Amino acid sequence: MITLYQALTLILDVVWFVMIAHIILSWLINFQVLNVRQPLVAQIWYGLTRLLDPLYTPIRRVLPNMGGLDLAPLVMFVIVIILQRALINNAGFFYGF
Repeated sequence: MITLYQALTLILDVVWFVMIAHIILSWLINFQVLNVRQPLVAQIWYGLTRLLDPLYTPIRRVLPNMGGLDLAPLVMFVIVIILQRALINNAGFFYGF
């Protein structure tokens, strides 16, 4: 059970860091620091987008249209934090105490 706990925390940490990288990259692209026409930037951008779209799409369906503002990453951050806290608070279940 300890392995399951560690695997779940690792998955949530990876999702957290991939989301951070995606958000920072989107800011750099929107402020024209990076250009999507560069092959490396395009590969990283489209790769991260393809990874995170299955997580964001159900949230985008529920949220109202806010124009150019996408709140799906913020909602996903809250969900990841809640899941991390739930794992930490229930760690005793995994350790068998």
